Amino acid sequence: MAEKQVSLPAKLINGGVAGLVGVTCVFPIDLAKTRLQNQQGVQVYKGMLDCLAKTVRSEGYFGCYRGAAVNLTLVTPEKAIKLAANDVFRQKLSKDGKLPLWGEVLAGCGAGTCQVVVTTPMEMLKIQLQDAGRLAAQRPVPTSAQTAAPGPAPSLVAPSPARPAPPQRPSATGITLELLKTRGLAGLYRGAGATLMRDVPFSMIYFPLFANLNAVGRDCQGDVQSRAPFWQSFIAGCTAGSIAAVAVTPLDVIKTRLQTLQKGEGEDTYRGIVDCTRRIMRREGPSAFLKGATCRALVIAPLFGIAQGVYFLGVGETVQSLRFQYLMS
Repeated sequence: MAEKQVSLPAKLINGGVAGLVGVTCVFPIDLAKTRLQNQQGVQVYKGMLDCLAKTVRSEGYFGCYRGAAVNLTLVTPEKAIKLAANDVFRQKLSKDGKLPLWGEVLAGCGAGTCQVVVTTPMEMLKIQLQDAGRLAAQRPVPTSAQTAAPGPAPSLVAPSPARPAPPQRPSATGITLELLKTRGLAGLYRGAGATLMRDVPFSMIYFPLFANLNAVGRDCQGDVQSRAPFWQSFIAGCTAGSIAAVAVTPLDVIKTRLQTLQKGEGEDTYRGIVDCTRRIMRREGPSAFLKGATCRALVIAPLFGIAQGVYFLGVGETVQSLRFQYLMS
């Protein structure tokens, strides 16, 4: 909440809890977003619902949560840094309890910049795990005629021909070690520029928009110091999040393409942000930059609605209070 003074530890707890709850709720939609954005030639999925249905059918329900462990591990520091940094910048830029629009935008810019140190490696690992199922779906399945051994029919006591082993699923640990071994720490920060290019505008749009939506109805009454009701904070978070998410979707598409290491048959690889933009425009047209826009709105809206709800409920303050009581007992 922008109106109340919250200690830094409480902000970190609020951001972490909000991230954990939000990611758990919306991760399958985020997986669909990544797979839809990476489609270039072969269209494995027709849309979000088709993607989720095929994922469940081929990989099971928990296939929709591929990469969730990485996200849940790193989303706590990521969201904590983002939300806490924004509040700190807002407090520093405020004068007499008032913050001009340029200050709100600048605070959002600072928050988006600070979070990149965690967001980039988290997104890098998550994308590889999320996209593995799409790449597997593109591989042709061998028919019985192709897998049958040539020559005479096997005898009754001969062992049956061995089935081809399924492709090994990548793991976050394996990807991390391989990147560190082959490319060093820079491998984990591939696409950092694109991530910064996405997250800074997002925060510059989201935080000022949320603050103003959350203050609607109170400024007119001259009651700017009172807290907005829970429903208003939640709706303001959802609305601001969805608008900001759709606005930066083209930048998210570029970031996702740059951070995807394994490409499907006939899919382009890119040398950087400018090369990626040109190739997408030339090969797929302007509409490709809006791939996954609906998914992003459905992911970000509840994610930030939950985040602002957690801030409103004061989860961090409650945890701190319980800890203080425990230490004093």
